[in-house]
Formats: sequence, C-alpha cells, structure tokens
Amino acid sequence: MKADIILGCQWGDEGKGRIIDLYAADYDVVARFGGGDNAGHSIVVGSQELALRIVPSAVMHPDVELFVGGGAVVNPQTLLDELGRLAAIGIDTSRVKISDRAHIVLPHHVTRDAAAERERGSGAIGTTGRGIGPAYVDRVARSGIRFADAIHEASAETDADTAVVLEAARRLAPHVVDGVAYIHERLDGGKRILLEGAQGALLDVGYGTYPYVTSSHTIAGGACTGLGIGPGTIGRVIGVFKAYCTRVGAGPLPSELHDERGEKLRRQGGEFGTVTGRPRRCGWFDAVAARYAVALNGLTNAIVTKLDVLTGFERIGLVTSYRVGGRSAGFSAAGEPDLQTDVEELPGWSEPIADCRQIADLPATARAYLQRLQEVLNVPIEMVSVGRERSQLAR
Repeated sequence: MKADIILGCQWGDEGKGRIIDLYAADYDVVARFGGGDNAGHSIVVGSQELALRIVPSAVMHPDVELFVGGGAVVNPQTLLDELGRLAAIGIDTSRVKISDRAHIVLPHHVTRDAAAERERGSGAIGTTGRGIGPAYVDRVARSGIRFADAIHEASAETDADTAVVLEAARRLAPHVVDGVAYIHERLDGGKRILLEGAQGALLDVGYGTYPYVTSSHTIAGGACTGLGIGPGTIGRVIGVFKAYCTRVGAGPLPSELHDERGEKLRRQGGEFGTVTGRPRRCGWFDAVAARYAVALNGLTNAIVTKLDVLTGFERIGLVTSYRVGGRSAGFSAAGEPDLQTDVEELPGWSEPIADCRQIADLPATARAYLQRLQEVLNVPIEMVSVGRERSQLAR
C-alpha cells in the first residue's frame, strides 16, 4: 500500500487540520511526521471546536490509529494535558502512539528559546517560545533525550525541573512504540495510511525563508525521514493552500498588504495564531511561492481553503511574478530588500458562498479565481473550503 501525504504549502495556518479530519475517514492510520506543539490544527464539528497541538488531526474518527513519528519533538506534559482534554470529551486516547525515537522538549529548551529571541533583538524570528528549535539543536548535536531514553534510563541524574518532565514522559510509556516497526507493520499489512504535515512548506528549515523558518523539515521529503519510510511508499501528495497568504512572526511575505485590505482579510478570516493568539500578517495569494511549493513537494493535487474570506472584495489580487533590479526573480529572492511584485487583479464577488457544496455552484467570478489558481499551480484543485465547519466544502 502507498501512504498519502497532506501538508501545508504556504507559511502554515492553511487549514490543514480540517482537511486531514475530512480525509481521515478513508484511512486506517494518520501519522504526523514532524514539528512540535508549536503547531496548531483546528477542527470544527458542529458547535465543537478542537485545537490540537501534537495529536494527529483524526481524533474524531474512532477507528483511526493516531501516530506521532520520530521526526517530531514532544513536550510530555503538553501531550498529557492534550490527551486529558480529549478523554474528557469521550475520545479513546489509547490509540495515540508515539515513536520511541521522538525527542523530548525539556525545560532548558524553553529557556534557551526565549533567551535566543531576546538576543536577536530587532532581528527576532518570531518563534512560539515553546523550545522546539533548541530541542532540534540538541537532537542534531546528539545530546537530546528520546522517549526510549526516558523510559529505560529512569535513574539518570537531572535537575528538578527536568526530572518532572522525564517523569511525565514515563507516564506516557503505554503510548510509546518502536516507531519504525509500527509504521512498517501497517504498511506491510495493507493499512491505508495518511501522513500529516505540520506548519507549512515555506517554513522548512532547509528550503523555506531561512532563517525565518521552523526547525524541522516540513516538506514532503520530511515524511520519509520523520517516519522512517522510503520514497517508494509515497502515493498522493496533496497540498493545502489558503485562498490568500498569511504569516505569523517575522520574515518575508512578498504579497503582504499594509492597508485596509490586509485588515479586512485578518478580520474576516479570524487570522490569529491557534497556539500563540498573535495576529497574522495577511496578503494576496502568491503564485511564485505556490509554484515553488508545488515543485518542492511534487504535488499531485491541491486543496484551497478559506475561499469564503474573500467574499466582499471588489477586486482580488494575485502576485504573479517577482522582480529585483528590474529583472525577473524566483522565490529565492523573497527576502531581498528591493523586491518588487507584479500583481494581477481579478474581479471579486459579494454573494455568500458558505452553503455551496459544488464548485459549479460558486459565483462565476469565484470559479474564475479558482481556475486562475489552478493555472498557476498546474495541479488539479480537488476541493475548496467555504466555511470553518467540517461540512463546508465544495468539490
């Protein structure tokens, strides 16, 4: 069996959680391959809203196994708290499994994270301050602690704060498995597996807008290294794009709007961080960045979210190209101080679209906008979200 991937293809916050929740109904296992509790995936089912930080976004499907791979870094107390909240609303959390190779976020990682941001001053990256970066640093420096280490080295000498976290990790022992054996047993057994990305492709530590990136590999290739599987096991790669662009924290956002249109996007889209609550910077859809993400991930299909947020705009912009010094430039120039963008304007729509369940039912100008996005992506758009609730989707 092939494993399919769903991942964000902008700067995060594309609405991946609700898409993974939808697709999970057709899978046996949903496996997260990277990141930490700096990710926030929201799912709205009727009047109930879940904001998940570590657990994969298929918790509402009782028969789906939920796996956190070795490419992730995990704060044990955050995970215990999340499992407790899920159990309180009747969700069976025994099906949540963690790879023994996942690294543990320790108190000194959080302290170092905050200190590093202070030292950067005006050049601060805008991290969530949850210790994710320093945990990955220790992992690469071969001085980190994995769940396997915490469980089997109970007598290790540590400071009091670290001892508390390691004890929390040991409380998670019933959830810890041999991660490589776990995923391969399910692949070999013909299980249908969906791989869940965190953050967004343009925040990838190697290929994003460095240094304003996260500390893990968020692109499709990260699914292989984060779970211990080969590229031959990958089937479809589905990229999630918001109908416009947003970004939390510092770093390039070439399509950013610094006027009332950006404020309107933020207001209508409820653009505030799931984890941090910080207001997101907003701008038009960036075709240059999107084509880059398509290439990085080898996308086979695309999904567009939050199309409803554009309702009420008389004109909608689309960044089609970059220029530096009067010459055409690619996405690598996104952070250049003299970058200029070419913006194509398309007609907007005023009709509400929240009740549309077929793309054919959308206003003509909305359909034309989607058609233009499909042209710049050069991959088929198979679904569009038209509201926050899980059923508000048009195909």
